[in-house]
Amino acid sequence: MSSETESTMDASTASVEELRAQVEALQEEVADLRETTDESGQKSMTIIATKGTLDMAYPPLILASTAAAFGWDVVVFHTFWGLDILHEEKSKNLKLSAVGNPNMPMPNALAALPGMDAMATRMMEKKIADNGTATIQELIDTSLDMGVDLQACQMTIELMGYDEDDFFDGVTTGVGAATALQHMGEADVQLMI
Repeated sequence: MSSETESTMDASTASVEELRAQVEALQEEVADLRETTDESGQKSMTIIATKGTLDMAYPPLILASTAAAFGWDVVVFHTFWGLDILHEEKSKNLKLSAVGNPNMPMPNALAALPGMDAMATRMMEKKIADNGTATIQELIDTSLDMGVDLQACQMTIELMGYDEDDFFDGVTTGVGAATALQHMGEADVQLMI
């Protein structure tokens, strides 16, 4: 064997050894990250619900209950108009706005006429009932039963003049933006609806 062949083999042998060392270092790093990120392996999600119309009450509740069904730790922080979703009385009368809704099958000039929001709401409620889709209350009950932490923003409760007893049993009250931010910072998934 020539000295040139020997030096090429030494270089390739060293490269393989270096690669093995790098792979081992990366495997250790990934194992450490997995351990520190979430020791239980449970995913988490925080949703901020800011809208209280009939059509906007569904997305946070459906996503929350679905994630909880997959074993995720889920928090839904309801603030401003989103708080009406958790209000026992107001949640029964959530409306669908026809004005400014680009998916409404009517022009805004027509949607702005008196009674159009009520008609759009009735149409949506009928579609929900005909389809067998869960009601808002059923989704709230399901979410709470599955361990979803439905939170009501304390500042918004005070701003709107609500009482903590106005909300569904099981809703967490006395929660502020700092708590929501902490959950968001630690969650695997953060959504604002």
